[in-house]
Amino acid sequence: MTQIDKTKPILVTGANGYVASWLVKRLLEEGHTVHATVRNPQNEKKIGHLKNLEKQSKGTIKFFKTDLLQKDSFFKAMQGCELVYHTASPFITSVKNPQKELVEPAEKGTENVLHTAIETLSVKRVVVTSSCAAMYTDSIDTHNTPKGMLTEDIWNTTASLEYQPYSYSKTVAEKKAWEIAKMQSRWDLITINPSFVMGPFLNPTETTSESINFLKQLASGAMKSGIPKFGIGLVDVRDVAEAHLRAGMTPSAKGRHITSAHNTNLYEMAVALVEKYGNDYPLPQKALAKWLVVLLGPIMDSTFSRKTLRNNVNVDWKADNSKIKSELGIQFRSMKETMEDSFENLIVNKTI
Repeated sequence: MTQIDKTKPILVTGANGYVASWLVKRLLEEGHTVHATVRNPQNEKKIGHLKNLEKQSKGTIKFFKTDLLQKDSFFKAMQGCELVYHTASPFITSVKNPQKELVEPAEKGTENVLHTAIETLSVKRVVVTSSCAAMYTDSIDTHNTPKGMLTEDIWNTTASLEYQPYSYSKTVAEKKAWEIAKMQSRWDLITINPSFVMGPFLNPTETTSESINFLKQLASGAMKSGIPKFGIGLVDVRDVAEAHLRAGMTPSAKGRHITSAHNTNLYEMAVALVEKYGNDYPLPQKALAKWLVVLLGPIMDSTFSRKTLRNNVNVDWKADNSKIKSELGIQFRSMKETMEDSFENLIVNKTI
């Protein structure tokens, strides 16, 4: 049972990220002092929204310049913190050098932050943002498990540097986290493992996340002729932030937490937008046949191999989210709310 002193500062790495920004918002609303690590504290485009959040809340924020790949980079920011949230990690699917662009920042960054936690005597709990990707690569993998769905006991065994390197990077990084946690006994480790994260973004200059790219494709009419039933898990960014908050503050919390609201697919996600936005935007309203997607998919988008499409299209994605509901009391938003709020957010910010 780990009790956190709420008067002590709380560290959030990569504080200007998509999920981290919402976590910082919640911490500031609760009146906490946040030690926010960012690459460049002088870059107003990247941190202006966090300063605005501070003005609207009772908490305070202090920025620290850090580098995931630099040893001891997080030492100053961690001083006096009992609770550390390590959210900083790249989420990009199109890379030229997966080892350098994905695996090293994810693994080395985790290593640097957690080794600093070992050296910082105030730390009592570390919450790491992992991913369901550390449990599976393709939807078919969720079926090839003892319970026929993902549970917190499952690890990804099918990703590699050559095949789905993003999933591989998340697996390697989380395994490294548990390995380092076992080297000491002063602090405990908790991981939050989200599926595909959607929902409004807090930084209006943010235009690069994979979820935003997906919405832009829907709005552009690129998928008007149809969209595949590509199996996926979906969760709202606001629920992911709440999961982090509660994982840090709940004394009895322990282990990994599947943070996914819906076992769904890309077609269902698109259809959730049709009622409200179907008249104004060329949204897809029918599902593409699997044979067609497997045949033409790699030609239309080189990031999708035929193997990936075979293993995910018309294959249900399944995960058990009962642990996070019972242990942290998380109640997930509906898919309709998540998708509509995400789309509206892009319209308001003139991103689509």
